[in-house]
Amino acid sequence: QPLIGLVGHGSKSALSLKELLMAENNVRAKVLTVSDGVVAGTREDTSGTELVRVMTEHGFDVVDKSVVADGAESVRTALLELTKNFAGLVVTTGGTGFAPRDQTPEGTLAVIEREAPGIAEAMRAVNPLGRLSRGVVGVCGRSIIVNTPGSPKGCVEQLVAVLDVLPHALALVAETPTE
Repeated sequence: QPLIGLVGHGSKSALSLKELLMAENNVRAKVLTVSDGVVAGTREDTSGTELVRVMTEHGFDVVDKSVVADGAESVRTALLELTKNFAGLVVTTGGTGFAPRDQTPEGTLAVIEREAPGIAEAMRAVNPLGRLSRGVVGVCGRSIIVNTPGSPKGCVEQLVAVLDVLPHALALVAETPTE
């Protein structure tokens, strides 16, 4: 597990990612799978299941896992519902590519108030295929929405690349004092 150096935390020179997340009081999270095939019952939701597993292993409290059909409007509607009165992380999987119905970023852009391009850029940088992802990251109310690819490997790889900064970003969104 990678070590993350923390400045200004007394004698603790470094914490593991899991310890850092646990110190942030088990950040709540939701997963949204965007897939016509999963909605139709012709595909299994392996990506959503993998995201839940990885986030749980890293100390997140996953409180919801849902599925919606591809398309900007269905994603927008689902994200508005998932972020309503919710402070935490919302991770989407699917719909970030170039197919005509891949419109998760468009649905996300319709609900976020501010983008977090540095996080999205870091996610894309973990693998050469990341350059094919159009996913965005941004703030919606007291939530941060993170778009990941639809493949099980790609969604996990991209999320793990930024898990270390998300609890701190969420604390800032919630106006929780940070050091």
